[in-house]
Amino acid sequence: MSKDEPIPTHCGFVAIVGKPNVGKSTLLNVMLGVKVSAITSRPQTTRRGVRGIYTEGNRQVVFVDTPGWHQPKDRLGEYMIEQIDGALEDIDLVLWVVDLRHPPTPEDEDLASRLQKVQAPVWMVGNKVDAAKYPEQAMQAYSALLPNAQRHIMLSALKDPKAVYRLREEILLAMPESPFYYPVDIRSDQSRQDWAAEIVREQAMSLLREEIPYTIAVRVTDWEERENGVQYIRAELIVERENHKSIVIGKGGRMLKQIGQEARKQLELFLGSKVYLELVVKVMPDWRRNPRALQELGYE
Repeated sequence: MSKDEPIPTHCGFVAIVGKPNVGKSTLLNVMLGVKVSAITSRPQTTRRGVRGIYTEGNRQVVFVDTPGWHQPKDRLGEYMIEQIDGALEDIDLVLWVVDLRHPPTPEDEDLASRLQKVQAPVWMVGNKVDAAKYPEQAMQAYSALLPNAQRHIMLSALKDPKAVYRLREEILLAMPESPFYYPVDIRSDQSRQDWAAEIVREQAMSLLREEIPYTIAVRVTDWEERENGVQYIRAELIVERENHKSIVIGKGGRMLKQIGQEARKQLELFLGSKVYLELVVKVMPDWRRNPRALQELGYE
């Protein structure tokens, strides 16, 4: 290559797939060095395919964080599976994240069958190795489900960021020659409203009990910067039943206040400015099964 020739750029799409709660979103956030995907200890926190973009030099990776692979029980669950199927189309690399603390389940077998049909190479990432009693044996069991996986990596996305950075470097090197798909300073394709809504939903899922977290959706209805520099954000927490509304609000409004306080801390940290967060709770009966409601909430 002569000095006058431009340096070729490399860019590609990488889908991150796996069962619920195996650490996909944690892995993505560490890869990017910034939080773009909600994280809780509860399964099915991720509902949409969130794109995170990492650029280094002449190489760019577009990561697609997907919902957890599961057997859907309602229209929302079907939408989540469709998000995974869509992410596996026209992809350059797949990271199949598995939890080394546990042996494979029927859901892992189903996902492995789906991945066998993918044209792109699959790298198996055994996560939570720090907490696994028999990580090598677990990795062998998962590997047996997908013998054609090209790579097998064991790490702890939460406890060993250096291992995640090494994986990131290998992914960058595996990207095909291509123009960049995003500007170099972009880390996510989410709108700021969707991102803030996910921060609020993350805190609601973390603080609420039993089945209530899974029936909550959040949408930001207003966002403005006021003259004093404070970011005013209004968000609605959507629940399916009136008794769920009272639980989310809590006695004397304490639960809703706690959700707001924790979400505001996260928002202020990442926005670098003061935030006034107004939360309201609304009832939308059986929204997870209602195609019109799902479309209104951005899930269709």
